[in-house]
Amino acid sequence: MKAARIVRPGEVAFVEVQANTPGPGEVIVRPICLSLCGSDITHYRYLSEDSYPQPAGVSGHEMIGIVEAVGNGVSGIVPGEPALTLSPDQNAMTECYCTKAEYVLPLPEGPSFEDLLMAQQLGTVVYSARRVPNIVGATAAIIGQGSAGIFWAQMLRRLGCRRVIVMDLRDARVEAGRRFGADLSFNNGKRDPKEAVAESTGGLGADIVVEAAGEADATNLAARLVRERGILYYFGIPRSRSFVFDYATFFSSYAMTFSTSGSMREPGKGSFRVALDLIARGDVDVRGMVTHRVPFKELSRAYELAHTGADGAVKVVVEMPGADRLKRT
Repeated sequence: MKAARIVRPGEVAFVEVQANTPGPGEVIVRPICLSLCGSDITHYRYLSEDSYPQPAGVSGHEMIGIVEAVGNGVSGIVPGEPALTLSPDQNAMTECYCTKAEYVLPLPEGPSFEDLLMAQQLGTVVYSARRVPNIVGATAAIIGQGSAGIFWAQMLRRLGCRRVIVMDLRDARVEAGRRFGADLSFNNGKRDPKEAVAESTGGLGADIVVEAAGEADATNLAARLVRERGILYYFGIPRSRSFVFDYATFFSSYAMTFSTSGSMREPGKGSFRVALDLIARGDVDVRGMVTHRVPFKELSRAYELAHTGADGAVKVVVEMPGADRLKRT
């Protein structure tokens, strides 16, 4: 079978890999579709030179597939059913994927596979939002309006935020932020973000700021937007291991500061199950979030669209061979 391999920054090849049979407690899943997020772009472009070539299948981790076979000791998962399949090693960009049963979450009825695929990204936000203190009545500012930033806006609203301000450097994502319910959405390359947030908060700054872009500039910007003794949440996967950090501004904010990762190691994968339920019930809107669908054989184009945001890209989905026959529409 074929798997993708990132051989050097910005270059993808396809390699032949051995098809697996499931061992005890394992499940074989045939991917239907995978979506790309910031961590995919980090693997594609921004790791250290000695990290390449990446292992086969990297960077796939947002995936829905059909269960092909189950190993001994697996219960509650049956061949032929669709599942949201997590990949903690981010190595699911392949035509057939073997994983532990704990990472295979059967899908609820109703929504399309493409909509339910968004539960992986949403699940990471649900997991991270569990650490947010009481923000009832607060004003939130979110830097970045990819899928993560959009989900943060919706989740913070559910947690009680009165006003949600979002920003991005790409006009298509600014429009997406507006479409998904932000009170104020603007291009922070065209409008001064500190002034915009100050105008919306009577000069105080946002009660909570979420950095959902991963860029060095966004990391530094977050501390400029938060009110004194507010909350800073660094969520975006860092593009660089080190950069010039505006520590003086950060220090002077006296903010309660969080960063988090590890949602796929959560016992029971509860955050992803919640995400599936939120989408299935329509409590979190994902309609229209996917803007581009690219076949597996054109994976390089998918990465570039996700990386550059060209052609108005917000969320890019990679469609695997045979996906048309298996879609739930």
